[in-house]
Amino acid sequence: MISKEETINKTIDFVKKNLANAEGGHDWFHIERVYTNTQLISKTEPVNELIATLGALLHDIADSKFHNGDESIGPKIAREFLFNLNIDSVVIEHVINIIENISFKGGNEAQKFKSAELDVVQDADRLDAIGAIGIARCFNYGGFKNRQLYNPEIKPDLNMSKAEYKASTAPTINHFYEKLLLLKDRMNTKTGKRLAETRHQYMLEFLNQFYNEWEGKS
Repeated sequence: MISKEETINKTIDFVKKNLANAEGGHDWFHIERVYTNTQLISKTEPVNELIATLGALLHDIADSKFHNGDESIGPKIAREFLFNLNIDSVVIEHVINIIENISFKGGNEAQKFKSAELDVVQDADRLDAIGAIGIARCFNYGGFKNRQLYNPEIKPDLNMSKAEYKASTAPTINHFYEKLLLLKDRMNTKTGKRLAETRHQYMLEFLNQFYNEWEGKS
C-alpha cells in the first residue's frame, strides 16, 4: 500500500487532470481552496486526516450540474480511482459518503450521512461559496448558464424541491437568498462558523451596494 503522502499527491494529479477544462468556479483552484480550508478546520476537529483530505480533493470530481444532473458519476469516478490505488475499503466508503452528502441540494433535502470528516469538508466547501470568492463564483456560473444578473420581477423561492432547485434558471442575485445567505447558519464546526461570519457580512454589504447602483442611488 502506498504512503499517505503519495496517495494525496496522486489524487491531486488526478483531480487536476480531470478538471483541466472545468467551469471557473468548479475547477482545480476551487478544489485547492476547499482542500486548504479543510486543513485549517481540521486543526480543531477530531477527524481522520486522510479521509477528510480525500473527501475535499474528490468532492467535485464530477459535479452533477455539469453532467445533466446525474449524481452517480462523481462517486463512481472517485470509487474507481481510490480502488485502483488500493485504498482501504472503509476509507473509500467514507469518502464516497462525503461526496454524496456534501451538496446543499436546495436546502430542503435531508442529509443521509453524518461524520466529523463530512462536517469539516462541507464547511470548507461552503466557505468557498460565500464571501468575495463566493460572489465571484456565483456570477461566473450565472454567466456560464447565460442567466440574468437580476430581475426585480422574479422573486427568490425558498421553498423549492430538490428537483426545482436543480432546474432553476432564476437570475443570479436570487441565488444569494436561495443558498448563499443561508450557509452561515448551516456551518457545522466552530472554525467554520467563525470564518463564515465575515464572509456573510461581506455579501450583505455587496448586495446593499448592488441595489443602490441598480436603483441609481450610488
